[in-house]
Amino acid sequence: MKKLLFGLLLLAGFHVSAQEQQASLPNVSLKDLQGNTVNIAELATAGKPLIVSFWATWCTPCKKELTNYADLYEDWQADFDVTVVAISIDDARNTAKVKSYVNGVKWPFQVLLDPNEDMKRSLNFQTVPFTILINKEGKIIYRHNSYVEGDEFVMEEKLKKLSGLAP
Repeated sequence: MKKLLFGLLLLAGFHVSAQEQQASLPNVSLKDLQGNTVNIAELATAGKPLIVSFWATWCTPCKKELTNYADLYEDWQADFDVTVVAISIDDARNTAKVKSYVNGVKWPFQVLLDPNEDMKRSLNFQTVPFTILINKEGKIIYRHNSYVEGDEFVMEEKLKKLSGLAP
C-alpha cells in the first residue's frame, strides 16, 4: 500500500511539473506607465527568456526583489539575453503611486499595470511577490512565490541552466 501511495504521489508530482512546463502566458493586454497597450503573450514569444514579476507598492519584499533584479539586469541581459517585466497589481486608485515609485527607483525594465488583476486571475496566484520564468518558446518553466534575500541568485541559476551555461 505504501508503494502504491508513493507511486501515485510521484506520478502526480510529475504530472504537475510536466503541466507547468507546458503552460504559456495568457493572451491579456495591459497598460504600461505611459498608457500604451502591451499584450503580455506577445512579450513571451519574442524568442528570448522572460522574467515576469508581480508586485505592489505596499509590498516591501516585492520592491526589494525587483531592486535586486535591477542591480543584476544589465549582466543578465548580456549573459542570457533575458527581458524582465514587472507587473503591478495595485488598483486603479494607486496607479499614480506606481508611476511615482518607479520613476524614483528608475528600474531599467518595463513596468505594466494590472489594476483589475486580469493577469493575476489568469495565472491563478494569491500573493505577491509572484515571479515566473518563461523560456524562448514562450512556456512557463519556473514559478516562485514570496521573496527572501538571495532569491535573485536562484533565478540566475535558472537562467544559466536555461541558456545551457549550467548543468
